[in-house]
Amino acid sequence: MLFPLYDNNPTRRWPILTLLLIVANVVVHFCLAKQPATVRSELYARYGFVPKRIQQFQDPKLVVAVPIEQAHDPQAVGPLLGPAAPPQTVELKSNQEEILISLLSCMFLHGGWLHLASNMWFLWLFGNNIEDRLGHVVFVLFYLTVGLLASACHWATNQDSILPIVGASGAVAGVLGAYAITFPAAKVKTIIFLGFIFILDLPALLVLFAWLGIQIWMGFQAIGANVGQVAWWAHVGGFIAGVVIMPLLSAGAPEPGTHWEDEAEREFQGN
Repeated sequence: MLFPLYDNNPTRRWPILTLLLIVANVVVHFCLAKQPATVRSELYARYGFVPKRIQQFQDPKLVVAVPIEQAHDPQAVGPLLGPAAPPQTVELKSNQEEILISLLSCMFLHGGWLHLASNMWFLWLFGNNIEDRLGHVVFVLFYLTVGLLASACHWATNQDSILPIVGASGAVAGVLGAYAITFPAAKVKTIIFLGFIFILDLPALLVLFAWLGIQIWMGFQAIGANVGQVAWWAHVGGFIAGVVIMPLLSAGAPEPGTHWEDEAEREFQGN
C-alpha cells in the first residue's frame, strides 16, 4: 500500500482555487453532518449521482427508488444485518434539471470524514501544481470536466445501479492523471506499507500509476459483487481523462514555473 505525504515540486502561483475547492467540500460535508439522518439520506439520494436516473431522459415516467439505508453511506460494504424488512426508499421522479445538477453536486458530497479527508489530501498534494501549470480558471474547468467524465465512466459500467455515488474521487483522479503526465519525474515522499513501514522518495509516475493499478484491480474484483459500491471505474475514467486532456490544455500554456503574467510584467518593466 502506498500513501503519498508530499512532493518536491514547488509552485509559483498561489493555489487559491484548489484551496477554495477544499473549503467548499469541507463546508458542504459539515453542513450535511448536522442534518437529521433522514434528511441527509434524501439529500444524498437526490444530489448524489444515481446512474439509473439517466434512463429517465428517455422514459420520463420511470421512477427510481433509492434505498435510503445506503444513500447516506454509498461506500459502506457488507450485507445489512438483522431481520429482513422492506427498505425505506426515496422515490426519484423524472427531473432533468435535478439529474444534471447531480452530476456536479455529487463531487461535493462525501460518505464520511475519512472519505472527505483522503480526497482533499490528494487534491491539495497534486492539485496545487496542476493549478500552477494551467492557471486558476482553466484548472477549475479542467477539474469539473474530468469529474463529469469520471461519472460518465461509472455510468457506462453501472447503468442500472440505483446507489447514489458521491465524492470528489473522480475529479481528483483526473488531477492525478494530469500530474503523472506533466511531472512524471517529480519526487513524492511516500509511505509504503509492506508489513513494515518504509518512507521513500519515489517518482510521481511510479506512485500514481501504482495507484491506478490498484483502482483497476479493485474494479475487476467488484464486478458482480453483491456489496456496497465504490466507484472504482470512475477513478480509472477520471485518471485517463486527466492524462488525455492535460496535454491539450497545457499545449498553449507557458512551461511550468513561468506564467503569462510574469512575462507581461517583464515586458512592462522593459518599456
